[in-house]
Amino acid sequence: MVSVILPDLGTEILIPACAIIGIGFSLLQWLLVSKVKLVPSSAASNNSGAAGKNGYGDYLIEEEEGLNDHNTVLKCAEIQNAISEGATSFLFTEYQYVGIFMVAFAILIFVFLGSVEGFSTKSQPCTYEPLKMCKPALATAGFSTVSFVLGAVTSVVSGFLGMKIATYANARTTLEARKGVGKAFITAFRSGAVMGFLLAANGLLVLYITINVFKLYYGDDWEGLFESITGYGLGGSSMALFGRVGGGIYTKAADVGADLVGKVERNIPEDDPRNPAVIADNVGDNVGDIAGMGSDLFGSYAESSCAALVVASISSFGINHEFTPMLYPLIVSSVGIIICLITTLFATDFFEIKAVKEIEPALKNQLIISTVLMTIGVAIVSWVALPSSFTIFNFGTQKVVKNWQLFLCVAVGLWAGLIIGFVTEYYTSNAYSPVQDVADSCRTGAATNVIFGLALGYKSVIIPIFAIAVSIFVSFSFAAMYGIAVAALGMLSTIATGLAIDAYGPISDNAGGIAEMAGMSHRIRERTDALDAAGNTTAAIGKGFAIGSAALVSLALFGAFVSRASISTVDVLTPKVFIGLIVGAMLPYWFSAMTMKSVGSAALKMVEEVRRQFNTIPGLMEGTAKPDYATCVKISTDASIKEMIPPGALVMLTPLIVGIFFGVETLSGVLAGSLVSGVQIAISASNTGGAWDNAKKYIEAGASEHARSLGPKGSEPHKAAVIGDTIGDPLKDTSGPSLNILIKLMAVESLVFAPFFATHGGLLFKIF
Repeated sequence: MVSVILPDLGTEILIPACAIIGIGFSLLQWLLVSKVKLVPSSAASNNSGAAGKNGYGDYLIEEEEGLNDHNTVLKCAEIQNAISEGATSFLFTEYQYVGIFMVAFAILIFVFLGSVEGFSTKSQPCTYEPLKMCKPALATAGFSTVSFVLGAVTSVVSGFLGMKIATYANARTTLEARKGVGKAFITAFRSGAVMGFLLAANGLLVLYITINVFKLYYGDDWEGLFESITGYGLGGSSMALFGRVGGGIYTKAADVGADLVGKVERNIPEDDPRNPAVIADNVGDNVGDIAGMGSDLFGSYAESSCAALVVASISSFGINHEFTPMLYPLIVSSVGIIICLITTLFATDFFEIKAVKEIEPALKNQLIISTVLMTIGVAIVSWVALPSSFTIFNFGTQKVVKNWQLFLCVAVGLWAGLIIGFVTEYYTSNAYSPVQDVADSCRTGAATNVIFGLALGYKSVIIPIFAIAVSIFVSFSFAAMYGIAVAALGMLSTIATGLAIDAYGPISDNAGGIAEMAGMSHRIRERTDALDAAGNTTAAIGKGFAIGSAALVSLALFGAFVSRASISTVDVLTPKVFIGLIVGAMLPYWFSAMTMKSVGSAALKMVEEVRRQFNTIPGLMEGTAKPDYATCVKISTDASIKEMIPPGALVMLTPLIVGIFFGVETLSGVLAGSLVSGVQIAISASNTGGAWDNAKKYIEAGASEHARSLGPKGSEPHKAAVIGDTIGDPLKDTSGPSLNILIKLMAVESLVFAPFFATHGGLLFKIF
């Protein structure tokens, strides 16, 4: 047993301390955001006495910016309340359905895993050390069920808290835009940081506490302990699936309905208060891009941690009961929280945004700074928390690995994430030629816009796939499947920063919508549009991170599944595996078809309702009558709840059906096939949609001579760009982001049920 520099007691203090610091920092950011008062400034100054620091409560602002217009401030507060109520109502409705699923699936986990040894309560020989006795399979079934519920609840809470802070901050960002783009940026970014740090810290803390509580029962049986922890990842991702699909359908039904009737048919601006779908559209940004993305990245984090822990438990760390090296994945995540905290200060405290052109570089710098600092952090952690040499389980054998090799595994994942982020930015930002070419193609109509957009999406897959391929090769060569799991953790180690810049986008988008609906000046709208345009790019970067990490996580889970199901090799030339491979490659297409058709069906109802209101409510177009926002919110809610069930069932039932009827070999083929095709479709769909969206914004902003030649709003090129954006909406916000959950969720579900499939699976092949 080789000692490490960091003692076990140090590990027991370090992990929860970093998690608590992360939670404390997120609460501090929330407190700073809350200082922006949603009351008219005269009331604010009366309440607070002297003007606050950084202009909070400052009465002496330019009159032309409308700071002292009480009606405007009250209108912003009223719109924010409507958005918050709509988002809360939708999530509570969704969680009722998801809660029923959670209970049913928890029972299924217990019954299936408990039946592996006939619900025996006797200790069994360990799988990888037959001379040792391990806890009964019934205990693993019970603890896996508990960890599943914990993962599901943590995922739901993460998504809900993210949505609450986003709806709390959107109007405050609008009001701060009156003081300048820098103030608005800080408010939006701090709000995103609240979500990022809460999610990263909560995920880490709950997982750490769960491991220590389970350890009280399992004792020295670390193999059983970390097998039961895999339920945590399954719970996180299953909730993320419904959050992503349901939220994605909701937001795009409202968005497409609002755009097609408002922009194309009625030629009114985006977020015009006369448009009945406008509140539903803003609600959708929060339930899809905030709550959905939060649950998604939490799922990735939980699964990569679980995959690494499962493999480590049957390596020298687990066999020799080395506590600190065993929890190396959690130590990496802990240091990640501190690194992200330092990085955030660069955007909010060390430097101030003074011009529109500084917004996007400030967000990009967050990625660069966090990656550089994290590389140093991982090097230190690998030196103090790992022995100089150890063995890692590699499909039946133990592979000797050095600590510097494991550092390189984490680092290669970390830097691959940065490369994927920058490639995504290049293909989706209107500052670069790909999106400008798509915008230029609008001169000849919507058809050429669609052709150019699709070509851009397909081309954008190339470099990210090479980055993922290099990560897989390097990490597997050094540390087998454990290397791939920690490479995925490396990509997710800066999750707090990634989520902060991702959540910033929808908050800025909502801020712009509120400015338009509240009738604020053109200058304010220009500032919120600049924030939103940068946010569109950061949202695409966030999706790129999510997809890239999903590929590595899925492969790591695949390796853990193959080991746990006692499969020595996966031979694609055998019919059992090949049929699984080809069916698995088809599943992302089937899933995408279901989600896109769902958006189309829901959008159709929304379009009909918006048209009906414009045609039947006298004075609506003139602005003298108020639209019925509530009906549009209800249409989106009902449609998304109803339409999210079939895609969710497809993902959750596929591993169960294949494992039970066709066995673990066919299931391994399905997992490999869905991973290979799903990653490609997800990247191209997300980037195509992002490019179409920013091509439209490029024309609308008219910031360059080229852009002005395509505009203004309402011109034929602009109408073509709106159609492209409308087609891209379900691609970038529903199908694309949901696909990464499909490939992760099927893999983690297969891992959890692997003992059952290995014992009782393959019924059809047994019959024939």
